[in-house]
Amino acid sequence: MKEIKKILVPVDFSENSQKLVKSAIYVAKKFEAEMVVAFVVQSFDNYSGFFVPHMPLAQFEEEMVQSAEKKMENFIEENMKGSGLYKSAVLSGDVAEEIVQFAGQEKIDLIVMGTHGYKGVEKVLFGSVAEKVVKLAPCPVMTINPYK
Repeated sequence: MKEIKKILVPVDFSENSQKLVKSAIYVAKKFEAEMVVAFVVQSFDNYSGFFVPHMPLAQFEEEMVQSAEKKMENFIEENMKGSGLYKSAVLSGDVAEEIVQFAGQEKIDLIVMGTHGYKGVEKVLFGSVAEKVVKLAPCPVMTINPYK
């Protein structure tokens, strides 16, 4: 196994993400690795036929990204104190595909992600992101069940 220098931690800003980040910080400190905390704004390109928003889809998505960037700032401030070297990213597109693509681009050595994020309609609509990432990732993926 190659050396782990860069760890990607996808989050959804849920309570589970807070638990996940604590575990990821522990792993990052053990390997003296840099952490990249990332959030993906789900692209609605594939769903444009399902509903008609009050504003153009591109504008809606842009506002979602801006909102996510503010949430990321708050999330980092609340959860990353004393955690060592890290940076953050807000991406847009299919959640699993963006995580996998970003991991390749950034030469990520390990992805640490939760097995559970949001529940209900979001899970039914978007499927299991963790499962897709495990199958497609260019590096090892450590999944953490936040309920255990």
